[in-house]
Amino acid sequence: MKKAIVALTGFALVLGFSSFTAGKMKKAPNTLAVVTEKSRIDWIGSKAGDFHTGYFSLKSGSVELDGGKLKGGSFVIDLANLKVTDPAGDRLAGHLKTADFFDVAKFGEATYTISSVNYTSDAVAEINGNLSIKGASVPVKFTANIRSASEKGFFGQAFFSLDRTLLGINYNGPSKDVQLAIHLFAK
Repeated sequence: MKKAIVALTGFALVLGFSSFTAGKMKKAPNTLAVVTEKSRIDWIGSKAGDFHTGYFSLKSGSVELDGGKLKGGSFVIDLANLKVTDPAGDRLAGHLKTADFFDVAKFGEATYTISSVNYTSDAVAEINGNLSIKGASVPVKFTANIRSASEKGFFGQAFFSLDRTLLGINYNGPSKDVQLAIHLFAK
C-alpha cells in the first residue's frame, strides 16, 4: 500500500510539473527560405514626359514567423542582373549598372534586413529595416500586405515610393522618387 501511495504521489508530481512547464514553453519561430524564382522587386522610374519599368530578382533570403505573424527576416537583391522591361531594354540596363546609378562592378548586391514589424491589422504590417546598398546602410520603412503566413509558406507584398537620393543614387533627373512593388514568397 505504501509503495502505491509513493508511486501515485510521484506520478502526481511529474504530471504537475509537466503541466506547469508546458504552459511556459514557447514554440520556436519558424524560418522559411525565400523562393527566389517567384520573388522580386518591380520598379518604375520617371523621367521628363515618360517612365521606365523593370525589376530586380532576389538571390537569397529568409523570413521568420512566430504564431502566424512575420517577425523578421532579410533578403539579398541581385543588382548586377537588373532587368528593364520597357523598350529601352539593354541600353538603359547598361546605364543603370554604371556608377551613375548602382555601380554593380563594385556593388552587385544589396541587402534588406527587417529590424521590426508592427501589425496594424491582421493582414497589414509596418516593416522597418535597413537597406545596405552601394556600401552604405539606410533605414527603409514601408507598409506590407501579408497575404499568408504559416509554417507552410509566406506571401507578402508592399507598394511604396522611395527617394533614390537617400540611397546615394544622385543622377540628375526630373524625379527623385522610384515606385517599388515587392513580391516576397517563402517556403
